[in-house]
Amino acid sequence: MTTPPAPYQQPQQPQAPQQTVPSQGYVPHQPVPYISPIPARRAHLGDALASEWTKLRSVRSTMWSLGVMILLMVGIGLLAAAVVAATRDAGGGDVDATGENVLTLGFFGVLLGSLCVMTLGVLTMSSEYGTGMIRTTLTACPSRGRVLTAKALVYFAVVFTVSTLTTLVVAALQTTIIDATAPATSEWLRATVGVSLYLSLLGLLSMAVGALVKHSAGAITVMVGLVLVPLVLAMFMFSRSLRGVQDFLFAYSIPSQLIQFYGTAFVGRGPHGWTPLWIILGMTAIAMAGAYFSLDRRDA
Repeated sequence: MTTPPAPYQQPQQPQAPQQTVPSQGYVPHQPVPYISPIPARRAHLGDALASEWTKLRSVRSTMWSLGVMILLMVGIGLLAAAVVAATRDAGGGDVDATGENVLTLGFFGVLLGSLCVMTLGVLTMSSEYGTGMIRTTLTACPSRGRVLTAKALVYFAVVFTVSTLTTLVVAALQTTIIDATAPATSEWLRATVGVSLYLSLLGLLSMAVGALVKHSAGAITVMVGLVLVPLVLAMFMFSRSLRGVQDFLFAYSIPSQLIQFYGTAFVGRGPHGWTPLWIILGMTAIAMAGAYFSLDRRDA
């Protein structure tokens, strides 16, 4: 039984559905494309360089390695100069009288500082494998060759700048402390720029070994062995039949090549002048080529 409507109620009339008129330029059921306010562009080597510079200067290993390197080069270099000056004042001889270059005293600090350079070179590459950061790096920059190139350029620039400034300061202070005859321009150039180039290339060689080994401790061990083992082996070769091998190891070991920049040789004839720089450059080029091939073929 239906209840009749009350007198004050009017029957409701059915309303026709309202049709929305689409605005001009709008297509229904299609998503509107999002346009980022940030301009998009292709990444290039400059972006990789900025990234690697940020990583290198923000990790503690860089500050510790370079700080200890500077401390060793300055401390041992000035200590050697002070000992020579004290000996000369006590009547024990003169550096000039022996014909030795006063800048040679900086070799001892540079040799120990090279261990810091090699350690930093290994950690620049291998630490990312240890932490897994290499996956993020290669995701952000899929070009693996670009990553290695950026690491090498940033590392070389930092080490060369720091070592050049340090060797310049040490050489100037040594000359002042001993009050010896000022070395020639060529001697200054080899003892500062030449030594710094050699150290930087030795660090790049360490970086390449780190990329090949992918393990910090293993790569550092390989580099320390490469520096010290040939010289130690040569010291224990007493047989006459091994005299040729002994002379070769003495002449071409890394410490022997490094001291050649100061115009001094350990034994016999070996590379002199700028020749050690070309030797370490060839070794580094071969190792870096292997690192490029390994990084491109092996998984991270």
